[in-house]
Amino acid sequence: QKPILLQGHERSITQIKYNREGDLLFTVAKDPVNSSFLGLRMHCYSLTSDLGDTRHVLTGSADNSCRLWDCETGKQLALVKTSSAVRTCGFDFGGNIIMFSTDKQMGYQCFVSFFDLRDPSQIENNEPYMKIPCSDSKITSAVWGPLGEFIIAGHESGELNQFSAKSGEQLSNIKEHTKQINDIQTSRDMTMFITASKDNTAKLFDCTTLEHLKTFRTERPVNSAALSPIFDHVVLGGGQEAMDVTTTSTRIGKFEARFFHLAFEEEFGRVKGHFGPINSVAFHPDGK
Repeated sequence: QKPILLQGHERSITQIKYNREGDLLFTVAKDPVNSSFLGLRMHCYSLTSDLGDTRHVLTGSADNSCRLWDCETGKQLALVKTSSAVRTCGFDFGGNIIMFSTDKQMGYQCFVSFFDLRDPSQIENNEPYMKIPCSDSKITSAVWGPLGEFIIAGHESGELNQFSAKSGEQLSNIKEHTKQINDIQTSRDMTMFITASKDNTAKLFDCTTLEHLKTFRTERPVNSAALSPIFDHVVLGGGQEAMDVTTTSTRIGKFEARFFHLAFEEEFGRVKGHFGPINSVAFHPDGK
């Protein structure tokens, strides 16, 4: 079976995501277009769709904004302006609360902001119900934990934190990576999550305790990692920075999607064919 090639962008893709039903695939890139493949304009770093009936899409962008969109029409529903680029964003389990993190740049520090969509005045007045400062190391990836009780944030330093979505306090903090965490994705049942790091590894953790469970090692920086919803499989995507790679061979840059067994940490397959680093990977919700 041949792979399907979708080309909706002219510049590098930063993130891809399926909705929960798997009938829509969302992509964002460093060009001014958000795409939904089944049939949105900005340089985006992050996107997410609500977990319910996929009515809304949230995007974070380098134009210093976080935007809420109508999924069906592509119409912009809300705009939150920020002082620096929005690096991560996400809906909570119920789809009522959004969070996003901003970059540490141009003299501004990194913040995580929380808005309750049930209170329209928060968005209109750009007044989140909670704002958490991250002065040490900026957040490079973040996801909601189970039932929306906390968020899990990965940092440029390789640290992982849990922040309470109610009080904003730091619930736990660990450092299992030596370099920047590029991506965090949860398992389907939200009990585990996997991180992808510039230190050439992906690691599996318990969502609630942050206990380190497994390590998947490669020879190149890992940009993205995903957990299969039906098998004990992990897929990793990565590759060297463009400036370090020769253009003579795809093997030299190691641009393959690599499959590992979740329990045994052993690689059992590769998918070749990319002519550049893999920036984002995702499993279809049916796992096939």
